[in-house]
Amino acid sequence: MARRILRSMMSLTRALQGSRAMSTGVVSISYQTLVSLPSSLETCIEEAFGSHPQALGIILVKDLPPVYPIYRERLLKLAYNFAHLDEDIREKYVDPGSIYSYGWSHGKEIMNGRPDTLKGSYYANPIVDVPDVNPAVKAAYRPIYGDNVWPDKNETSIEGFEEAFKDLGRFVFDVGCQLAGACQPFVSKYLTDASLSVPELISTQTAKARLLHYFPPSENGPTTEDETIDSWCGFHKDHSLLTGLCSAIFLREEAGMDPTAVPPPSPTSGLYIRTRGGDLTKVSIPPDCLAFQTGEALELVTAGKLRATPHCVRVGQTQGGANISRETFALFMQPDTHQRISESDTFGSFSKKVLEEHYEEARVI
Repeated sequence: MARRILRSMMSLTRALQGSRAMSTGVVSISYQTLVSLPSSLETCIEEAFGSHPQALGIILVKDLPPVYPIYRERLLKLAYNFAHLDEDIREKYVDPGSIYSYGWSHGKEIMNGRPDTLKGSYYANPIVDVPDVNPAVKAAYRPIYGDNVWPDKNETSIEGFEEAFKDLGRFVFDVGCQLAGACQPFVSKYLTDASLSVPELISTQTAKARLLHYFPPSENGPTTEDETIDSWCGFHKDHSLLTGLCSAIFLREEAGMDPTAVPPPSPTSGLYIRTRGGDLTKVSIPPDCLAFQTGEALELVTAGKLRATPHCVRVGQTQGGANISRETFALFMQPDTHQRISESDTFGSFSKKVLEEHYEEARVI
Protein backbone atom coordinates (compact mmCIF):
# COMPACT_ATOMS: atom_id res chain seq x y z
CA MET A 1 0.00 0.00 0.00
CA ALA A 2 2.78 2.42 0.99
CA ARG A 3 4.61 1.61 -2.24
CA ARG A 4 1.50 2.34 -4.30
CA ILE A 5 1.10 5.71 -2.56
CA LEU A 6 4.78 6.51 -3.12
CA ARG A 7 4.54 5.61 -6.81
CA SER A 8 1.44 7.77 -7.14
CA MET A 9 3.18 10.72 -5.48
CA MET A 10 6.23 10.29 -7.72
CA SER A 11 4.00 10.21 -10.81
CA LEU A 12 2.25 13.40 -9.71
CA THR A 13 5.59 15.12 -9.04
CA ARG A 14 6.89 14.20 -12.51
CA ALA A 15 3.74 15.55 -14.11
CA LEU A 16 3.87 18.81 -12.21
CA GLN A 17 7.54 19.39 -13.04
CA GLY A 18 6.39 20.41 -16.53
CA SER A 19 4.10 23.15 -15.18
CA ARG A 20 5.69 26.31 -13.81
CA ALA A 21 5.92 30.04 -14.21
CA MET A 22 8.64 30.97 -16.69
CA SER A 23 11.20 33.63 -15.84
CA THR A 24 9.43 36.09 -18.14
CA GLY A 25 6.33 35.86 -15.96
CA VAL A 26 4.41 33.79 -18.52
CA VAL A 27 2.93 30.67 -16.97
CA SER A 28 3.86 27.45 -18.77
CA ILE A 29 2.14 24.06 -18.50
CA SER A 30 3.04 20.73 -20.03
CA TYR A 31 0.73 19.18 -22.60
CA GLN A 32 1.23 15.78 -20.97
CA THR A 33 0.01 17.20 -17.65
CA LEU A 34 -2.91 18.89 -19.38
CA VAL A 35 -4.02 15.53 -20.80
CA SER A 36 -3.25 13.23 -17.87
CA LEU A 37 -3.70 15.39 -14.75
CA PRO A 38 -5.74 18.49 -15.67
CA SER A 39 -7.03 18.85 -12.10
CA SER A 40 -3.47 19.55 -10.96
CA LEU A 41 -3.28 22.76 -13.03
CA GLU A 42 -5.77 24.96 -11.19
CA THR A 43 -3.04 26.97 -9.43
CA CYS A 44 -1.17 27.55 -12.71
CA ILE A 45 -4.38 28.58 -14.47
CA GLU A 46 -5.26 31.00 -11.69
CA GLU A 47 -1.78 32.49 -11.87
CA ALA A 48 -2.16 33.00 -15.63
CA PHE A 49 -5.82 33.99 -15.98
CA GLY A 50 -6.66 35.46 -12.56
CA SER A 51 -7.23 39.09 -11.69
CA HIS A 52 -4.17 39.73 -9.52
CA PRO A 53 -2.04 42.66 -10.76
CA GLN A 54 0.75 40.50 -12.23
CA ALA A 55 -1.57 38.22 -14.23
CA LEU A 56 -0.93 38.43 -17.96
CA GLY A 57 -4.05 36.62 -19.11
CA ILE A 58 -2.00 34.22 -21.25
CA ILE A 59 -0.68 30.69 -20.70
CA LEU A 60 1.81 28.59 -22.67
CA VAL A 61 1.35 24.90 -23.46
CA LYS A 62 4.66 23.16 -24.11
CA ASP A 63 5.83 19.58 -24.79
CA LEU A 64 3.33 19.33 -27.65
CA PRO A 65 3.15 16.33 -30.01
CA PRO A 66 5.89 16.43 -32.68
CA VAL A 67 3.38 17.05 -35.48
CA TYR A 68 2.71 20.59 -34.20
CA PRO A 69 5.89 22.32 -35.49
CA ILE A 70 5.34 20.67 -38.89
CA TYR A 71 1.77 22.00 -39.09
CA ARG A 72 2.83 25.44 -37.90
CA GLU A 73 5.73 25.96 -40.30
CA ARG A 74 3.80 24.63 -43.30
CA LEU A 75 0.82 26.96 -42.86
CA LEU A 76 2.74 30.09 -41.87
CA LYS A 77 4.87 29.84 -45.01
CA LEU A 78 1.67 29.52 -47.03
CA ALA A 79 0.47 32.75 -45.40
CA TYR A 80 3.48 34.50 -46.92
CA ASN A 81 2.87 32.88 -50.31
CA PHE A 82 -0.80 33.85 -50.36
CA ALA A 83 0.00 37.47 -49.49
CA HIS A 84 2.41 37.55 -52.45
CA LEU A 85 -0.12 36.35 -55.02
CA ASP A 86 -1.22 38.88 -57.60
CA GLU A 87 -3.94 41.12 -56.26
CA ASP A 88 -6.51 39.93 -58.78
CA ILE A 89 -5.99 36.35 -57.55
CA ARG A 90 -6.28 37.31 -53.87
CA GLU A 91 -9.47 39.24 -54.61
CA LYS A 92 -11.12 36.03 -55.85
CA TYR A 93 -11.18 34.87 -52.24
CA VAL A 94 -12.69 37.99 -50.64
CA ASP A 95 -16.18 37.61 -49.12
CA PRO A 96 -17.78 41.05 -48.58
CA GLY A 97 -21.13 39.45 -47.70
CA SER A 98 -19.64 38.06 -44.50
CA ILE A 99 -18.21 41.49 -43.59
CA TYR A 100 -14.82 40.07 -44.63
CA SER A 101 -15.07 37.41 -41.89
CA TYR A 102 -14.30 34.57 -44.31
CA GLY A 103 -11.57 34.32 -46.92
CA TRP A 104 -9.02 37.05 -47.62
CA SER A 105 -9.23 40.50 -46.03
CA HIS A 106 -6.86 43.45 -46.33
CA GLY A 107 -7.43 47.10 -45.49
CA LYS A 108 -11.06 46.57 -44.40
CA GLU A 109 -10.70 46.40 -40.61
CA ILE A 110 -10.64 49.68 -38.69
CA MET A 111 -7.86 49.86 -36.08
CA ASN A 112 -6.88 53.03 -34.22
CA GLY A 113 -9.57 54.88 -36.18
CA ARG A 114 -8.27 54.09 -39.67
CA PRO A 115 -8.22 51.17 -42.15
CA ASP A 116 -5.59 48.64 -41.16
CA THR A 117 -3.25 48.12 -44.10
CA LEU A 118 -0.46 46.73 -41.93
CA LYS A 119 -1.65 43.14 -42.15
CA GLY A 120 -3.64 40.80 -44.36
CA SER A 121 -5.80 38.01 -42.98
CA TYR A 122 -7.32 34.75 -44.18
CA TYR A 123 -10.34 33.68 -42.13
CA ALA A 124 -11.99 30.26 -41.96
CA ASN A 125 -13.59 27.81 -39.56
CA PRO A 126 -11.10 24.92 -39.50
CA ILE A 127 -13.59 22.55 -37.85
CA VAL A 128 -16.76 23.03 -39.94
CA ASP A 129 -16.91 24.06 -43.61
CA VAL A 130 -20.67 24.66 -43.68
CA PRO A 131 -22.20 25.38 -40.25
CA ASP A 132 -25.24 23.23 -39.39
CA VAL A 133 -27.59 25.92 -38.11
CA ASN A 134 -31.11 27.14 -38.85
CA PRO A 135 -31.10 29.05 -42.19
CA ALA A 136 -32.67 32.11 -40.56
CA VAL A 137 -29.97 32.16 -37.87
CA LYS A 138 -27.29 31.70 -40.51
CA ALA A 139 -28.64 34.63 -42.50
CA ALA A 140 -28.84 36.84 -39.40
CA TYR A 141 -25.26 36.04 -38.38
CA ARG A 142 -23.44 35.54 -41.68
CA PRO A 143 -20.05 36.76 -40.29
CA ILE A 144 -20.24 33.98 -37.69
CA TYR A 145 -22.02 31.18 -39.56
CA GLY A 146 -20.72 31.76 -43.08
CA ASP A 147 -19.38 29.03 -45.37
CA ASN A 148 -15.65 28.69 -45.74
CA VAL A 149 -13.98 30.18 -48.82
CA TRP A 150 -10.94 28.15 -49.92
CA PRO A 151 -8.39 28.84 -52.65
CA ASP A 152 -8.50 26.65 -55.74
CA LYS A 153 -6.56 23.47 -55.04
CA ASN A 154 -4.32 24.07 -58.08
CA GLU A 155 -3.55 27.74 -57.27
CA THR A 156 0.17 28.13 -57.91
CA SER A 157 2.43 28.47 -54.82
CA ILE A 158 -0.37 27.77 -52.30
CA GLU A 159 -1.12 24.13 -53.09
CA GLY A 160 -2.39 22.33 -49.99
CA PHE A 161 -3.61 25.58 -48.36
CA GLU A 162 -6.97 24.22 -47.18
CA GLU A 163 -5.48 21.02 -45.74
CA ALA A 164 -2.70 22.93 -43.96
CA PHE A 165 -5.18 25.44 -42.51
CA LYS A 166 -7.44 22.69 -41.20
CA ASP A 167 -4.60 20.58 -39.80
CA LEU A 168 -3.20 23.41 -37.71
CA GLY A 169 -6.60 24.82 -36.77
CA ARG A 170 -7.95 21.49 -35.57
CA PHE A 171 -4.79 20.82 -33.61
CA VAL A 172 -5.04 24.16 -31.80
CA PHE A 173 -8.78 23.64 -31.23
CA ASP A 174 -8.21 20.22 -29.64
CA VAL A 175 -5.54 21.55 -27.28
CA GLY A 176 -7.79 24.52 -26.47
CA CYS A 177 -10.67 22.20 -25.58
CA GLN A 178 -8.36 20.30 -23.23
CA LEU A 179 -7.38 23.59 -21.63
CA ALA A 180 -11.01 24.69 -21.33
CA GLY A 181 -11.73 21.52 -19.37
CA ALA A 182 -8.80 22.19 -17.07
CA CYS A 183 -10.03 25.78 -16.59
CA GLN A 184 -13.51 24.76 -15.45
CA PRO A 185 -12.76 24.31 -11.70
CA PHE A 186 -11.14 27.76 -11.61
CA VAL A 187 -13.62 29.59 -13.83
CA SER A 188 -16.69 28.03 -12.18
CA LYS A 189 -16.03 30.12 -9.05
CA TYR A 190 -16.61 33.29 -11.09
CA LEU A 191 -19.40 32.38 -13.53
CA THR A 192 -22.60 34.38 -13.08
CA ASP A 193 -24.56 31.28 -14.13
CA ALA A 194 -23.32 28.25 -12.17
CA SER A 195 -24.86 25.89 -14.73
CA LEU A 196 -22.44 27.00 -17.45
CA SER A 197 -19.43 24.93 -18.44
CA VAL A 198 -16.48 26.46 -20.27
CA PRO A 199 -15.92 23.39 -22.49
CA GLU A 200 -19.63 23.29 -23.37
CA LEU A 201 -19.66 27.01 -24.17
CA ILE A 202 -17.12 26.44 -26.95
CA SER A 203 -18.89 25.65 -30.21
CA THR A 204 -17.48 23.99 -33.29
CA GLN A 205 -19.99 26.00 -35.36
CA THR A 206 -18.52 29.38 -34.40
CA ALA A 207 -14.81 28.53 -34.27
CA LYS A 208 -12.87 31.02 -36.37
CA ALA A 209 -9.20 30.99 -37.30
CA ARG A 210 -7.21 33.91 -38.64
CA LEU A 211 -4.04 33.37 -40.64
CA LEU A 212 -2.08 36.62 -40.55
CA HIS A 213 0.57 38.19 -42.76
CA TYR A 214 2.11 41.40 -41.39
CA PHE A 215 3.58 43.39 -44.24
CA PRO A 216 7.22 44.50 -43.93
CA PRO A 217 7.60 47.73 -41.96
CA SER A 218 9.21 49.57 -44.86
CA GLU A 219 5.95 49.22 -46.78
CA ASN A 220 3.47 50.19 -44.09
CA GLY A 221 5.00 50.60 -40.66
CA PRO A 222 6.80 53.41 -38.81
CA THR A 223 10.49 53.07 -38.01
CA THR A 224 11.16 56.41 -36.36
CA GLU A 225 11.97 56.99 -32.71
CA ASP A 226 8.43 58.16 -32.00
CA GLU A 227 7.00 54.78 -33.05
CA THR A 228 3.94 53.77 -31.01
CA ILE A 229 3.96 50.51 -29.09
CA ASP A 230 1.12 49.15 -31.25
CA SER A 231 2.68 50.06 -34.59
CA TRP A 232 2.04 46.66 -36.28
CA CYS A 233 -1.35 45.91 -34.70
CA GLY A 234 -3.37 48.27 -32.51
CA PHE A 235 -4.24 47.50 -28.89
CA HIS A 236 -7.38 45.38 -28.68
CA LYS A 237 -9.13 42.54 -26.90
CA ASP A 238 -10.37 39.41 -28.63
CA HIS A 239 -14.10 38.86 -28.27
CA SER A 240 -13.74 35.08 -27.90
CA LEU A 241 -13.75 32.98 -24.72
CA LEU A 242 -10.21 31.75 -25.39
CA THR A 243 -7.82 32.51 -28.24
CA GLY A 244 -5.12 30.06 -29.29
CA LEU A 245 -1.95 31.68 -30.63
CA CYS A 246 1.01 30.26 -32.55
CA SER A 247 4.48 31.69 -32.30
CA ALA A 248 5.12 33.99 -35.26
CA ILE A 249 7.79 33.43 -37.87
CA PHE A 250 9.63 36.28 -39.57
CA LEU A 251 10.53 35.96 -43.24
CA ARG A 252 12.92 38.07 -45.28
CA GLU A 253 11.99 38.63 -48.90
CA GLU A 254 14.89 37.93 -51.25
CA ALA A 255 14.60 38.96 -54.90
CA GLY A 256 14.23 35.88 -57.07
CA MET A 257 14.55 33.52 -54.08
CA ASP A 258 12.31 31.78 -51.59
CA PRO A 259 11.82 33.74 -48.35
CA THR A 260 14.30 33.07 -45.57
CA ALA A 261 13.37 32.61 -41.91
CA VAL A 262 15.16 35.29 -39.88
CA PRO A 263 15.05 36.78 -36.38
CA PRO A 264 12.53 39.58 -35.68
CA PRO A 265 13.47 42.91 -37.28
CA SER A 266 14.19 44.32 -33.82
CA PRO A 267 14.57 43.01 -30.25
CA THR A 268 11.51 45.10 -29.44
CA SER A 269 9.38 43.55 -32.21
CA GLY A 270 6.50 41.30 -31.24
CA LEU A 271 3.51 40.76 -28.97
CA TYR A 272 2.84 43.09 -26.03
CA ILE A 273 0.28 42.56 -23.25
CA ARG A 274 -0.98 44.76 -20.44
CA THR A 275 -1.09 42.90 -17.16
CA ARG A 276 -4.18 43.06 -14.98
CA GLY A 277 -2.32 45.75 -13.04
CA GLY A 278 -1.68 47.83 -16.18
CA ASP A 279 2.01 47.09 -16.75
CA LEU A 280 3.14 46.66 -20.35
CA THR A 281 4.97 43.37 -20.94
CA LYS A 282 6.61 41.92 -24.05
CA VAL A 283 5.60 38.28 -24.37
CA SER A 284 7.55 35.74 -26.41
CA ILE A 285 5.91 32.47 -27.48
CA PRO A 286 8.55 29.78 -28.11
CA PRO A 287 8.24 28.15 -31.56
CA ASP A 288 7.37 24.75 -30.08
CA CYS A 289 4.64 26.12 -27.78
CA LEU A 290 1.04 27.22 -28.11
CA ALA A 291 -0.34 30.17 -26.16
CA PHE A 292 -3.92 30.75 -25.05
CA GLN A 293 -5.29 34.06 -23.82
CA THR A 294 -8.62 35.20 -22.43
CA GLY A 295 -11.24 37.08 -24.45
CA GLU A 296 -14.17 39.37 -23.77
CA ALA A 297 -16.79 36.62 -23.82
CA LEU A 298 -15.11 35.12 -20.74
CA GLU A 299 -15.05 38.55 -19.11
CA LEU A 300 -18.77 38.94 -19.75
CA VAL A 301 -19.85 35.49 -18.49
CA THR A 302 -18.00 36.24 -15.24
CA ALA A 303 -19.37 39.82 -14.98
CA GLY A 304 -15.84 41.21 -15.15
CA LYS A 305 -14.39 39.02 -12.40
CA LEU A 306 -12.08 37.50 -15.01
CA ARG A 307 -10.81 39.88 -17.64
CA ALA A 308 -9.94 39.85 -21.33
CA THR A 309 -6.30 40.31 -22.31
CA PRO A 310 -5.36 43.67 -23.92
CA HIS A 311 -2.61 43.10 -26.47
CA CYS A 312 -0.91 44.60 -29.52
CA VAL A 313 1.99 43.95 -31.89
CA ARG A 314 4.97 46.25 -32.31
CA VAL A 315 7.23 46.62 -35.34
CA GLY A 316 10.19 47.81 -33.27
CA GLN A 317 13.11 49.96 -34.33
CA THR A 318 14.26 48.24 -37.50
CA GLN A 319 17.82 48.11 -38.72
CA GLY A 320 18.21 46.50 -42.12
CA GLY A 321 14.90 44.71 -41.62
CA ALA A 322 12.95 46.55 -44.27
CA ASN A 323 11.87 43.40 -46.12
CA ILE A 324 10.93 41.30 -43.09
CA SER A 325 7.32 40.18 -42.72
CA ARG A 326 5.60 38.49 -39.77
CA GLU A 327 3.38 35.41 -40.17
CA THR A 328 1.19 33.96 -37.45
CA PHE A 329 -2.08 32.16 -36.70
CA ALA A 330 -4.85 32.71 -34.14
CA LEU A 331 -7.87 30.54 -33.35
CA PHE A 332 -10.90 32.10 -31.64
CA MET A 333 -12.90 29.68 -29.49
CA GLN A 334 -16.35 31.02 -28.70
CA PRO A 335 -20.03 30.23 -28.00
CA ASP A 336 -23.00 29.92 -30.31
CA THR A 337 -24.87 33.14 -31.07
CA HIS A 338 -27.89 32.28 -28.89
CA GLN A 339 -25.75 31.84 -25.76
CA ARG A 340 -26.43 34.58 -23.20
CA ILE A 341 -23.13 35.97 -21.91
CA SER A 342 -24.42 38.98 -19.95
CA GLU A 343 -27.70 40.48 -18.79
CA SER A 344 -27.93 42.56 -21.97
CA ASP A 345 -26.23 40.43 -24.62
CA THR A 346 -26.08 37.06 -26.28
CA PHE A 347 -22.82 36.19 -27.97
CA GLY A 348 -24.50 37.03 -31.28
CA SER A 349 -25.62 40.54 -30.29
CA PHE A 350 -22.24 41.22 -28.67
CA SER A 351 -20.40 40.11 -31.81
CA LYS A 352 -22.48 42.46 -33.95
CA LYS A 353 -21.40 45.37 -31.73
CA VAL A 354 -17.75 44.37 -32.13
CA LEU A 355 -18.09 44.18 -35.92
CA GLU A 356 -19.69 47.63 -36.00
CA GLU A 357 -16.65 49.03 -34.18
CA HIS A 358 -14.22 47.60 -36.73
CA TYR A 359 -16.04 47.49 -40.08
CA GLU A 360 -17.95 50.30 -41.74
CA GLU A 361 -20.00 47.74 -43.69
CA ALA A 362 -21.38 46.28 -40.45
CA ARG A 363 -22.89 49.63 -39.47
CA VAL A 364 -25.38 49.61 -42.34
CA ILE A 365 -26.67 46.05 -41.95
